[in-house]
Amino acid sequence: MTAHARLRERLRHSAAEWARRRQGLDRLPLTLARRRLYILPTRAGLAFGVLVLTMLAAGLNYANSLALLLAFLLAGFALVAMHECHRNMLGISLLEASAAPLFAGSAGSLRLMLENASRLGRYRLAVAVVNEAAVALDLPAGRRGQLELPIHALRRGLQKIDRLRISSSHPFGLFRVWTWVHAPIVVMVYPRAAGSLPLPADRGGTSGSWPRGAAGTDEWRGLRPFRDGDSPRQVAWKAYAREAPLLVKEYSAAGSPLRLLSLEHTRQTDLESRLAQLARWIIDAEASGDVYGLELPGERIPPHRGPNHRHRCLSALALYGAPRPAAAAQRR
Repeated sequence: MTAHARLRERLRHSAAEWARRRQGLDRLPLTLARRRLYILPTRAGLAFGVLVLTMLAAGLNYANSLALLLAFLLAGFALVAMHECHRNMLGISLLEASAAPLFAGSAGSLRLMLENASRLGRYRLAVAVVNEAAVALDLPAGRRGQLELPIHALRRGLQKIDRLRISSSHPFGLFRVWTWVHAPIVVMVYPRAAGSLPLPADRGGTSGSWPRGAAGTDEWRGLRPFRDGDSPRQVAWKAYAREAPLLVKEYSAAGSPLRLLSLEHTRQTDLESRLAQLARWIIDAEASGDVYGLELPGERIPPHRGPNHRHRCLSALALYGAPRPAAAAQRR
């Protein structure tokens, strides 16, 4: 990063902190009021202003009425453009902000729901997370729009998104209006799933399995996307008739292995590698249809399976040894 870029980033961070102190923490849903919108000319707007001033000085120097008329017309055009740019963001509402859990070192997305309750369309709204690329959105009059912002997670735990930046340079690119949103948005970041050790042997219970249903029957697991080679008899035709994607019914054996996973089973030396191995085992056990539990110092999750159980186990690994912010605890 060059010195100029570092200076710009420092100034932007200072301005955002000043806005945070001025506005306080935001709560969703949030409507962008007039007092929280900031507007400045863009580079094109500054060049346009220099051009108008040059034409004004030339018209005055040479007493050229036509040049003066054109200069005043362009100045009036700039004032109208500034007003329209400010109006383009005034009254926009941010209704929701949520993100699905992701693994450390991977990319995810933050889903936002915006609403334009006015009778005029809003165009070229750019929304971005700090240090991430912006995503543009057009909102027709009286409509809602959803967009997904890219986010990246470097380490496990609860990642807090400090602020969102909403901006626009519509309609002519001469001015840019923007605002910051400081909402309590927290993303769960699982440990990265890594490790080559096989799943530990079955433990717990006398039979090493968890019986379900009657003997000789299969248990319903759910629906999954159709893959080449699947039997047409397993296709969920009723769901397909309701315009759902082509899905396949999936079953598992009536008795599934029971696995109790703990840090004692891992052989790595550092904690992060051991948690990564446990995350790998949880994903593999869930994919195989096994029943599994998790034992950590100070916490024990009973054996079960399913998406909610998988999330609970991976969340326990993500938060192991890390403090839980009060805001995140309230959200969950």
